[in-house]
Amino acid sequence: MFSKIAVTAAALLAFPLAAVPAAAHETRAELLPLTEAVQLLPAAAESRDGYQRTSFKHWVDADRDGCSTRAEVLIAESRVEPAIEAGCKVVGGEWYSYYDGVTLTAPGGLDIDHMVPLAEAWDSGASEWTAARREAYADDLDADRSLVAVTARTNRSKSDQDPADWQPPLADARCTYTADWVATKLRWQLTIDDRERAALTELAAGCGQESVDYQPAP
Repeated sequence: MFSKIAVTAAALLAFPLAAVPAAAHETRAELLPLTEAVQLLPAAAESRDGYQRTSFKHWVDADRDGCSTRAEVLIAESRVEPAIEAGCKVVGGEWYSYYDGVTLTAPGGLDIDHMVPLAEAWDSGASEWTAARREAYADDLDADRSLVAVTARTNRSKSDQDPADWQPPLADARCTYTADWVATKLRWQLTIDDRERAALTELAAGCGQESVDYQPAP
């Protein structure tokens, strides 16, 4: 897990993201209140023109260790030593799906959710990216909350919706979810539209001292 550096609102205003040199932007980690983090998200209208799921190559074996991105997430998030068969096939473990508070021991009941769905990422700026950057986004193992193992039913209920239209069924999970969503959008400098900002602002207002940590993607 990357280290975190506390950043005050005053420092952010004095030294905005746009002014940070590229090298520093690639390595700097951020920790800030959720309410402030929401306001840092750039605004833009969304467009799904040209979107295809195949535009994001995913579940690859980026480090060539024999394990796909899905397997890597299952291994990392299991609360016990996972059972792994030949070919890095994960067949057992214990996973907590925080969207709905369900614990599972069989990976077949789990989906690996892109915190910000691929279609939403496309709408929010990824349509302008290279194929390589879209692949890096879809297989992002360098940030804890970019990908998360959750029950298949909650992932499919969420589909490609943003927090204006879908929030976890477990009320206690919604502040964590909001922070994870905002962190992912900040990490990849994805935009939000007006409805999304309104929903995130309302959620953040009810989340007390919830903070957001993120590291800008390379």
